[in-house]
Amino acid sequence: QAQLVESGGGLVQPGGSLRLSCAASGSIPSNNFMGWYRQAPGKQRGLVADIYSGGDITYGDSVRGRFTVSRDNGKNTVYLQMNSLKPEDSAVYYCRVRFYVFRQYDLWGQGTQVTVSS
Repeated sequence: QAQLVESGGGLVQPGGSLRLSCAASGSIPSNNFMGWYRQAPGKQRGLVADIYSGGDITYGDSVRGRFTVSRDNGKNTVYLQMNSLKPEDSAVYYCRVRFYVFRQYDLWGQGTQVTVSS
């Protein structure tokens, strides 16, 4: 059974940087989407960044130019480099993996807290 393990969250000052990692284990096809979503208290979960195994990337509007998503297909791992962090980036960040084998499969990580505060 596939599962996702996230790491790298924490507390950082405004303007600082953090790097999140998410490793997928188990039976996952090589063609898949790996990405990051976030949810702040009282708000809906939304896209941060998403990357296809072939390299296509989508960013949420609020993070474009500050965050960079990347992946290591050999390790089934996706990364999120977050720079120039702002207090409004504070949220629980969730890793998501999607793939299609006759139907869509949707896996979510347990979430990691990112807090941007002085």
